[in-house]
Amino acid sequence: MKVIVCGAGQVGYHIARQLASEGNDVTVIDQSEDLSRQVGNALDVRTLAGFASHPDVLERAAAGDSDMIIAVTQADEVNMVACQVAHSLFDVPTKIARIRAQSYLHQIWADLFSRDHMPIDVIISPELEVARAILRRLFVPGAIDSISLADGMVRAIAVRCGEDCPVINTPLRQLTGIFPDLNIVVVGINRGDATLVPTADDQMLAGDEVYFIADNDHVGRAMTVFGHEEPEIRRMVIAGAGHVGRFLAGLIREEHPSVRAKIIEANRVRAEHAAVELGGVTVLNGDALDPEILNEANVPTAEAIVAVTNDDETNVLASLLAKRHGAGRAVTLINNMNYAPLISTLGVDVVVNPHAITVSTVLQHVRRGRIRAVHALPQGIGEIMEAELHESSDLAGHAIRDAGLPSDVLIGAIVRDGKVVIPRASTVLRIQDRIVMFVARNAIKHVERLFSVRPDYF
Repeated sequence: MKVIVCGAGQVGYHIARQLASEGNDVTVIDQSEDLSRQVGNALDVRTLAGFASHPDVLERAAAGDSDMIIAVTQADEVNMVACQVAHSLFDVPTKIARIRAQSYLHQIWADLFSRDHMPIDVIISPELEVARAILRRLFVPGAIDSISLADGMVRAIAVRCGEDCPVINTPLRQLTGIFPDLNIVVVGINRGDATLVPTADDQMLAGDEVYFIADNDHVGRAMTVFGHEEPEIRRMVIAGAGHVGRFLAGLIREEHPSVRAKIIEANRVRAEHAAVELGGVTVLNGDALDPEILNEANVPTAEAIVAVTNDDETNVLASLLAKRHGAGRAVTLINNMNYAPLISTLGVDVVVNPHAITVSTVLQHVRRGRIRAVHALPQGIGEIMEAELHESSDLAGHAIRDAGLPSDVLIGAIVRDGKVVIPRASTVLRIQDRIVMFVARNAIKHVERLFSVRPDYF
């Protein structure tokens, strides 16, 4: 696949790295010659210095032969025009753009991005995606990540195993015997800098980050098995009334009306704007590092503090200070992931990285075959995928043990006839099965081919 990535910032860089590592033909465009040179030296990609929206630059990038353009520069307008030029002059089939300004995305202007006007196939709003990601983590108490799949019937969960985790040092094959009615499969273990696709003989150790796939009805019990019995969130405090904070408060008001959320915002104008926009949500104008403001926001009785200001250091300190004052879980937005290994040791429960979330969202629309959903895991270790089995697939009719799946692929759940099936080696894969699995990075292309419709089928 030939892909043009517009923008060589953190998001563009990581998208290009992921796609290039899978053998795609990637060209990266950035107006900075220095940044373009750095990306070219670090990755096996072609780079061009120039404005991604200029027709001559896209022509030099071979847009006429490209399958996809992904526009993630810092300027919304450049992203939009790049997609328009790619469509109008070069007939690029798939166009993805990152757009931050919410005015463009308001529902009353929905026709702006129709095929007759500005034909963009996928629009990604990073701040809204981050708010949704935080919400997923908040409402599975104890989870450091949570992904809903298969129309909500299956959930992929990441948890951190503490010293008191009941199932550490236990071979995975014994979990079925100890908990015979628990519909979960451990699909990945992140241990230090290494990620393990576990076998039945592997064990979980204290400090491991464990990814498991579960029947949604079994998530609560699964969290207990892993030693997480944190209370449900009824009160929470959000530090920061920027786009992410306001989106999050709005989602909570709409989807969890029983939860009381309060916002702390240092900028008076922004605080007043949030109070008007979020009628019914208490907004306090003050510093999230001020103990008096924390007490006024009732942080000591809150089950969660969510720090989403524009400053990483403020987010970390506000989270730690709030926990010291009695808050339950701390969810912290961090742009600089060099801090991540240190932060979790300080007491921050969940680290949210907006760049990683944006990359994951983009990749969901890049995958080929009958891939219905994708969630990229941290540090590029792999992806959680949901795929539908077509009748032309070589997998249909074979037991999992005989299906020829790569060793770095582990099936966690199958949705069949409206029910969740937790797979065993003898489980036979059937046409129209919706399969949820962990796929290591080096196996992604193979899985795409396995779930593609063969040309000779038609």
